[in-house]
Amino acid sequence: MAKTKKLASASSLAKKIQNATENLLTAKNDGEAAASSLEKDRKKLLTENKRLTKKRAVLSRKKKVAANRLKKTPNAENRKVANSINKELTAVTKAGIKARAARSANAEELNSVKASLKQASAYITVIAKADKQLNKPKKKRAKKRVVKA
Repeated sequence: MAKTKKLASASSLAKKIQNATENLLTAKNDGEAAASSLEKDRKKLLTENKRLTKKRAVLSRKKKVAANRLKKTPNAENRKVANSINKELTAVTKAGIKARAARSANAEELNSVKASLKQASAYITVIAKADKQLNKPKKKRAKKRVVKA
């Protein structure tokens, strides 16, 4: 004879349902915390990107001016200034590339977290509506009165 699987009891089913809803609420809370943290990081990365972009633009203009000055009077002092500006511009450009990469990675993660959070919120909303519907008290119908003639 084949073994038959033991049927689940009402209490074990209720416990599983309770655990599942608690896990869903925990996931939603964790998602909200992660989203707020990632949002703060996004703002920091955005300001860092803007700062580096402005610095790069300023250094590009300085590089142009220094190159023109070096063409007019090619001496050691002008050459040192031009080289230092080139080094700083290179460093800022590399930092900008890293900042943009971090920003895009943060944006990707934030979008994923928000999508999961939206899904969890939708599930919780539907479960709340279903619970409300299932826990409604049964309506009592009034007995029909028979009219005697």
